Amino acid sequence: MKKLTKVEEQVMHIIWSLGRCTVRDIRDEMGDPPPPHSTISSVARILEDKGFLDHKAYGRTYEYFPIITKAEYSKFTLKNFAKDYFEGSYKRLVSFLAKEEKIDSDELSEIINLLDKTED
Repeated sequence: MKKLTKVEEQVMHIIWSLGRCTVRDIRDEMGDPPPPHSTISSVARILEDKGFLDHKAYGRTYEYFPIITKAEYSKFTLKNFAKDYFEGSYKRLVSFLAKEEKIDSDELSEIINLLDKTED
């Protein structure tokens, strides 16, 4: 799986929320003013080349749909984040979050309980 640029990721989040959609649908979900149709169309083609999307053609209109789930990309991104910034250690990642007070003791307990359940 390839890493996405910020714009590609923004478009994928929209597609994941919409499911099947056209470039017009994507533009309607973007900020005001929306980017040009050609820009979103180009991003969609890049996402197809990277293996994130596929499409069905209806004449000159393409309906895009995701072939990589948000969960799959989240797992890939978190794994790379841990590798790049925490030597691949999720323990170091969670420890960092706790030290920075981005996660509290209740949340840590919930995580431990979830991990205990997955080990059963």
